[in-house]
Amino acid sequence: MYSPPPSDDDAKRMPAAFAHAANALGAAVHGPQVWGWHGRTLSRRADHPEHGACWLRLLSMPEQKAGGKLWEGTERAHAAFPAVRKPALHALHDHTDDGYAYRAELTAYVDEPVLSRDPVLRHELDLTDAWFTTIRKTLSTIATVLTDRTAVRQEWISRAVPEYTGQPAPHIQHWECAHGDFHAANLTHGATLLDWEGWGLAPRGYDMAMFYAYAQLAPGTATRIHHEWVSPLTSTAGRAALLVVCAELLQSASRGDHPDLTPKLRALVEGCAAPAAGSGRVRS
Repeated sequence: MYSPPPSDDDAKRMPAAFAHAANALGAAVHGPQVWGWHGRTLSRRADHPEHGACWLRLLSMPEQKAGGKLWEGTERAHAAFPAVRKPALHALHDHTDDGYAYRAELTAYVDEPVLSRDPVLRHELDLTDAWFTTIRKTLSTIATVLTDRTAVRQEWISRAVPEYTGQPAPHIQHWECAHGDFHAANLTHGATLLDWEGWGLAPRGYDMAMFYAYAQLAPGTATRIHHEWVSPLTSTAGRAALLVVCAELLQSASRGDHPDLTPKLRALVEGCAAPAAGSGRVRS
């Protein structure tokens, strides 16, 4: 999932654009290249004369598609969540070249290891009570933010849940602000939350459901997550959120991602969908 783009042209284009952005921001980059999902982003460590140790991330889109939720996510999160543990945003740089638009984000370097290099958790974690306490506070803070951004739409839920899970789509009555990409590769052992490009409104419990679903290949950790969030995950709203997350991850699996997770997702679907069967509506 985290790999260079499939096109050789893109694999050459992105580093060249990254070097341009680093120069424009006055950042000296070093260390290995870190590719995002299917090569859509490229990141490296950097040093800056004013900000010190930094992380430079480059997002690329065709020029005519630039802007919108993913493009503005980090910038808007900087203003929306001042009290949440996340990398500080120092600077942005936008440029276009040969039909592509680029946004470079210079953020503070977080010197904390992530829980996993991949969203799918394949090893057990020994997470402390203090870690869960901090994360619960983070999710509570996020949920109170009012926003016009959307992480998941009812229209997508109505179409994708039956298509990818075979279950009736829940009609979501309670929406809350969510990080939107809440998994082990975006969480550190210091309880810092990374990668804010996709945040917005989602079904209540969406972030917790995503963390739980992605952890199914580490059953001990999955059990701990479920124990810590048993009430929100087993409520009617929580089961609906988990069904939505399973549809999202099964859609991704249909494109070749995480095939080893698919049987576990199917098992979750059977467990979380039954209470909502019948009318297809959920109530919190």
